Amino acid sequence: MTSDLMQAMVLHAPGPAEEHPLSWEDVPVPEPSTGEILIRVRACGVCHTDLHTVEGELALPRLPLIPGHQIVGVVEALGPGVTHLSPGERVGVGWLAWACGQCEFCLRGEENLCPKARFTGLHTDGGYAQYALTNERFAYLLPERFGDIEAAPLLCAGIIGYRALRLCGIKPGGRLGLYGFGASAHLAIQVARYWGCSVYVFTRSEEHRRLAKKLGAEWTGAAQEAPPTPLDAGITFAPVGWLVPLALGHLRPGGTLAINAVTMTAIPELRYELLYGERTLRSVANFTRRDAEEFLRLAGEIPLHTEVEVLPLAQANEALGRLKRSEIRGSAVLEIP
Repeated sequence: MTSDLMQAMVLHAPGPAEEHPLSWEDVPVPEPSTGEILIRVRACGVCHTDLHTVEGELALPRLPLIPGHQIVGVVEALGPGVTHLSPGERVGVGWLAWACGQCEFCLRGEENLCPKARFTGLHTDGGYAQYALTNERFAYLLPERFGDIEAAPLLCAGIIGYRALRLCGIKPGGRLGLYGFGASAHLAIQVARYWGCSVYVFTRSEEHRRLAKKLGAEWTGAAQEAPPTPLDAGITFAPVGWLVPLALGHLRPGGTLAINAVTMTAIPELRYELLYGERTLRSVANFTRRDAEEFLRLAGEIPLHTEVEVLPLAQANEALGRLKRSEIRGSAVLEIP
């Protein structure tokens, strides 16, 4: 089926991205157990959550660990009991690796909040490797119009951005603010523009402002600047708490601000008038399979254009460092040898 060993970028101890905490190693190819598939990985996106993982900002349930949760590849082998996928099919894998299906959250369709949930590249080894395992229920067939590299950012940046759009309550034709303009925001703006929304982008980077304008932003500026009109909804993508009071101040009464970050710095004390007027502040936690299926279908219909910078797997440390310094235009994707 496969050789006994595969190449992977492995984390043994968390550390600053600048110190290259991932090591290039030959490790055993995993064997699929009941309900699992083995994927021959072709590409894997690089996400801010990977950065939080390798730098130890997320609690690590296990070490050593292979990061990466925007996986595109081909089904190589099936474990016992797999019924919905076949060898040779191309699939994508995202952040949510497994949920119990039996708790109150799962039964309400909120499997993203399952207390027993496991996440790819955190609880399970991820896609910074030539092979990866996943439960067949959490692997998705991908629209044929996307190549492997182009599809990778859809698997987290795209899906979580789509969930954030849903949770911020933006309506077709509404006024939306996006704070930070990296991998997720450059896809969310395309969905919002498809819905006829006016989009206002707040970012320090001149390069990111140019990309936002290219993708249809109505206005760009710094977070400290007031947009030309109050916003119906906003999404913060940057993991910095000081953005929250500024973004709330840009909302109209009745507007919602969604925080799209798995971890972030402390939110400063808020003046009550920032919330008064029935404004809402809420977080975005992971995503569900329904989100993934709806978004991937929508991405193919629009169709979305993913801005990508491609690096070889061996340069995963460099990719994480550039991501930390906001030097990536769009999304970074690792090409797997």
